[in-house]
Amino acid sequence: MGTNTWASYFNFNAVNWADFWANTWETISMTLISTIAVAILGILLGLILFETKQKTTGKITIWAKVINWIVSALVNIFRSIPFIILIVLLLPFTKALVGSIIGPVAALPALIISAAPFYARMVELAFREIDYGVIEAAEAMGANKIQIICKVLLRESLPALISGVTVTGITIIGYTAMAGTIGAGGLGNWAFIEGYGANNNTVTLVATVTIIIIVAIFQLIGDQSAKLIDKRNN
Repeated sequence: MGTNTWASYFNFNAVNWADFWANTWETISMTLISTIAVAILGILLGLILFETKQKTTGKITIWAKVINWIVSALVNIFRSIPFIILIVLLLPFTKALVGSIIGPVAALPALIISAAPFYARMVELAFREIDYGVIEAAEAMGANKIQIICKVLLRESLPALISGVTVTGITIIGYTAMAGTIGAGGLGNWAFIEGYGANNNTVTLVATVTIIIIVAIFQLIGDQSAKLIDKRNN
């Protein structure tokens, strides 16, 4: 059967389904672990950017301005580097951290470092959308900084934070596919090695459709979660 015919995409007997399930789980696990790490790191970075930025009231110290400049510069730099280039740049760091440059675990540092700055900007924007009067009211009632962060910033911006995590998670799914081209495992690696490399169009099609389904499920869960938490919908 020719590899350039439509029929070559539907030869499902040519698919190793055990490999399919193993690689699907690798993609899901890489996405979930990376998304959780990115959510935590992104919220911390976004909080730093928000708290050290000049506000409409109050004064910002010179140290806060320096921290804001440094963090903002790092976020902008890592957000600007194309993912496939960042993977290569981080190979020595990845090797030192996890002891290998191939496999799902080796992909995690690049996935996290590439996506966290992207999400950090979303977090900062979500915090800035909160009415500053709500924060001032909490301060007037004697709330300390931790209480303001937990009970005002995070609570008021939670729907936006979840929506941001959803978008970022879907981006990470795409990154896992790209990482697969250099041996990171998952559906991207399976499609590249067993699909493109072995001229097996069915494997490529199955991997593509599976990634689309994973993205759709991720989007649905994120949208429904944000809708349930959004007070405006209650």
